[in-house]
Amino acid sequence: MPNVNPDVLRWARETAGLDLHDAAKRLGISDTRAIAGPDRLAALEKGDGEPSRPLLLKMAQHYRRPLLAFYLPAPPRRAERGEDFRTLPAEYGQRDAALVDALLRDLRARQEMVRSLLEVEDEAKELPFVGSFDMSGGSKQLAKAIAQTLDFDITQFRRGGRNEAFAYLRDLAERTGVFVLLIGNLGSHHSTLDVELFRGVALADPVTPFVIINDQDSEAAWSFTLLHELAHVWIGRTGISGANPSTAIEVFCNDVAGQILMPDGEALRDDALRGAPSDQVIARIRQLAETWQVSHSAVAYKLFREGIVSRDVWAEVSGIFRRQWLQNRAAARERNKDIEGGPDYYVVRRHRLGNRLVGLSRRMLAEGALSPSMAGRILGVKPTNVYALTGAATAGASGRAA
Repeated sequence: MPNVNPDVLRWARETAGLDLHDAAKRLGISDTRAIAGPDRLAALEKGDGEPSRPLLLKMAQHYRRPLLAFYLPAPPRRAERGEDFRTLPAEYGQRDAALVDALLRDLRARQEMVRSLLEVEDEAKELPFVGSFDMSGGSKQLAKAIAQTLDFDITQFRRGGRNEAFAYLRDLAERTGVFVLLIGNLGSHHSTLDVELFRGVALADPVTPFVIINDQDSEAAWSFTLLHELAHVWIGRTGISGANPSTAIEVFCNDVAGQILMPDGEALRDDALRGAPSDQVIARIRQLAETWQVSHSAVAYKLFREGIVSRDVWAEVSGIFRRQWLQNRAAARERNKDIEGGPDYYVVRRHRLGNRLVGLSRRMLAEGALSPSMAGRILGVKPTNVYALTGAATAGASGRAA
């Protein structure tokens, strides 16, 4: 193989969102008497020496790049990731951007593998709703179209708790052909992606549309985010969405989600909240959120869009709810530190991946159309965990050789 361009080594590390210290630790580059591990890696990135084959294999794993990428003559241009609909706070920098780019690369690759699999098996069918709507048609009409396609029943949605409500909505979306995943990091808590970085992603492919929800967000917010990203799919706009709707398309998609989960007219019953003090507005929002099975922030936003509360009141109460949620999450994590064990690994993984992706992988494994290695890449797990995760028969028991 040709020599490795040190610029490629630095590019691969930086686009993985790792600094020299973190990368050296993950790669097992330890300190020596003469030089620290991060400095040894920095020397390689400056062309002082050639990385060994085992080290390159580790880089491929931890930088989430194919091995051949390290033999490129120069760092490639940044890949197209779709539109960026976010407005990010000033404190987020290069590492955060690199983590998001790494996530989007991984999602794109997994989506392309799923599409290729369906094409090879002659199961690739274009879904008529992807890119079928124009924003000029209005948010109410798109909300109606999505609800009809999903066969959404708001009474059924509100019947149980928020977890049941999301499970119901997710099942409807997956039955139409959308893959719905819950992802909030790149495989470990060291790469956690805060909600301020991204709330959702829509990959509006006509055959294999993917919707990704940041599971670091409140579970009460997942249903709203799912419908927001489905609106992106319906208008054919691939991209990443943030927590603050500041563009026309984000406001539009929020309005679509609000129309479906909180139909016009319901909020207007609370006309008495106009000019009411914040504590009264907060108390009423809590009641409505419980009834409607949505987040406090979604109700606050709906009241603002309906003209019932002012922008200032909306911003104030949203900030209060956000701080309370962060405090409650921190307290819950502190309590869980002392709890031994935890939920079953495979149960958690299946929940994050969704029934559609797990079910497709299970069927293709059983039919011999998918190898454990490829299934592991699609599912984001080690090949040795694929059969336990999917519940598929082992290769020896399947009809065709994998």
